[in-house]
Amino acid sequence: MKVAEHPFHLMTASYLTAVSNIKGTTLAGLRDGLRNCREASIFHHTFQSLGRHHFLTEGFSNDFAQWVLAACNRAELAEALAALDIREYLQLADLRRDLERVVAEFCDANTQYAEQLAFEPFYFCESLEVTVPFGAEARTLEEFRQVLAGMSRASFHYHFISSRLRLQLRTNDFSYWFENGLDMKSLAQRTNRIDIYTNTLESAKEKLLALVDREMAS
Repeated sequence: MKVAEHPFHLMTASYLTAVSNIKGTTLAGLRDGLRNCREASIFHHTFQSLGRHHFLTEGFSNDFAQWVLAACNRAELAEALAALDIREYLQLADLRRDLERVVAEFCDANTQYAEQLAFEPFYFCESLEVTVPFGAEARTLEEFRQVLAGMSRASFHYHFISSRLRLQLRTNDFSYWFENGLDMKSLAQRTNRIDIYTNTLESAKEKLLALVDREMAS
């Protein structure tokens, strides 16, 4: 049985949400809002929205794409915004730049839609993350399995999705610990391949439990 020198510490996170003074009533307004809002808004409407819509396996996973479709009826732009994979971003500034670029290019190419009033405004909100130790840790894969089984959605989201920004790596806390704590590179890679877009948080957790069970049985 492999024992990690540094245990996996279970954390959870809650988010305080505030409505900023920035809103968009047109696609051009959305473009300007993306340029001027704080990074906390970019996080709230992309990374954090995956947690809020954890039960969805269809539709768009970020709030910008949802609004563009529902309030502006511009499916092609919504699809382009949704196509930006947050797993590829290590900096919110880079994600903001690409979101703004996609909207700006659409506005430039479709000037007749740029200033068309939306059915309802887009209000830029901000998330302030508050992390709390959960009081549980694991040094072996068996102990990790027990911790994972009782893990809340909020904690799973913290370790599996928003952790990518914290680690500044294209991975998650679980995979990082598997590889660097337990020297289980294969399990780390399989875990990182769990799709956060086609799975809910619950089904992603179930897939990870299955991967851990398979590793323990081998």
